[in-house]
Amino acid sequence: MTSAQENGAGSPNTGVVENGVLDRVERVAVIDIGSNSIRLVVYDALKRSPLPVFNEKVLCGLGRGVEKTGRLNPEGVAQALDALERFSVLAAGMRVGRLDIIATAAVRDASDGEAFVDAVKARTGLEVRVISGEEEARLSALGVLSGTPAADGLVGDLGGGSLELVRLDRGVIGEHVTMPLGPLRLMESASGKQNGLNRVIDQHLEKLDWLPRVKGKPFYPVGGGWRALAKLHMEQVKHPLHIIHHYAVPCGEARDFAGLIAKQSRSSLEKMSGSRRRVDTLPYAALVFERLLRAAQPSTVVFSAFGLREGHLFSLLRPEVQRQDPLIAAADDWAQRFGRMGDPALLVSWTSGLFAGEDDAAQRLRQAACLLSDVGWGEHPDYRAEHACLRILRYPFPGVDHDERAFLALAVYARYAGTIDGPATVGPRSLLNEAQALKATVLGLALRLAHTLTGGATALLQRTTLKVAGERLTLTLPDDNSVPAGEAVQRRLDALAKALNRKGEIAPSARPQAA
Repeated sequence: MTSAQENGAGSPNTGVVENGVLDRVERVAVIDIGSNSIRLVVYDALKRSPLPVFNEKVLCGLGRGVEKTGRLNPEGVAQALDALERFSVLAAGMRVGRLDIIATAAVRDASDGEAFVDAVKARTGLEVRVISGEEEARLSALGVLSGTPAADGLVGDLGGGSLELVRLDRGVIGEHVTMPLGPLRLMESASGKQNGLNRVIDQHLEKLDWLPRVKGKPFYPVGGGWRALAKLHMEQVKHPLHIIHHYAVPCGEARDFAGLIAKQSRSSLEKMSGSRRRVDTLPYAALVFERLLRAAQPSTVVFSAFGLREGHLFSLLRPEVQRQDPLIAAADDWAQRFGRMGDPALLVSWTSGLFAGEDDAAQRLRQAACLLSDVGWGEHPDYRAEHACLRILRYPFPGVDHDERAFLALAVYARYAGTIDGPATVGPRSLLNEAQALKATVLGLALRLAHTLTGGATALLQRTTLKVAGERLTLTLPDDNSVPAGEAVQRRLDALAKALNRKGEIAPSARPQAA
């Protein structure tokens, strides 16, 4: 592990622990040396919801042959050293403030793993931290929790050489274990015959006396092989949103699909989009997936795009920063970078009167929509709605499922377009029912009214109110004309009132009575 800064005083917004302090604007990076691949990810900063700004992977296959020879694959070692030298140069050029290098199963288990670490140091100057299987499991679980804070069930992280399983109890890490069930190892076991591999996998799983405790709870898969499986399933069912994070599939459907993929020939898999780079290992990843689902019997499979790397960064944050809502933190970052002249948080209280009785989850989603409501102002007027919708729909937000992502995208689309009808909205609309689509429309129209009323200077909203009473929707403005109405304001109010099946009116605020 290397760090450009080991001591010093950091920004209060970073949340970095004392022995890893960085300024908020400094980039951080993690290199993950796995059994099958080596990946560099550079993030914009060390914070609650870091944004990847660069991501490159090299399939070196370091772990190929470790099961039989006990040593790293020589060709993989040469390729890995070349890749790490490139990554070191790139990180320096990107002015990365902290670069951490983590090695997992292949380097951990190979007899020449220490020699490889020394070779990396000699070639690049980089310090490699080889972590234990238990630490790998813990960091993977932290990664899932960084993106899904209330995760409750089972985390499974499948690498090329090992499988880590972790039980989560409503966000708290419980039992965890590492097992030699990575696809590269399985390819070398039982001569690669799947009938024999079924028993090998089952025997490992049968040893976990705590596994029945996750029955009926979600399963959170992590790892490139299982993400490739998710992509194939999305294509098969024509899911409207190709976002891995929080892609949810019923257990039975996921199990049957994995069983089907496990039996496919190489030629069949090569014809399937998205699987070519993992055509050798994908059947084995699918086989482990299918056997694990049979043993654990979860309710749902919820894929996570957050794993070991994100878990490592999450572990560096102060506890109070770890407790922040990742969606709100990410949306607030967006508001600070793309907002114009106002405080979008003021929109939350201003729109609350339209949504009486909403629960905490609904209020949280409305807060995120308010924070994101001005992200399209710099686009060409004819494309603001479409671009804002697609950006929100595809942005790597943590802490949000696909339905919630669709809601946010449609609400901001309506904020610019005044409707949720349009080619860009077809996909997200298919993920929502009528009531959810109506709420997204109403929220978007309210935000449209607010930004028209204030010109984006949302502090002016504090002098106004918006309330539903009986058959009327009333916008109250100060009678000193400090927040003037206008034809555009009336039109926006009427559109919102119509969506609520009410009549809109603008009323002056009441003057205090004389003593």
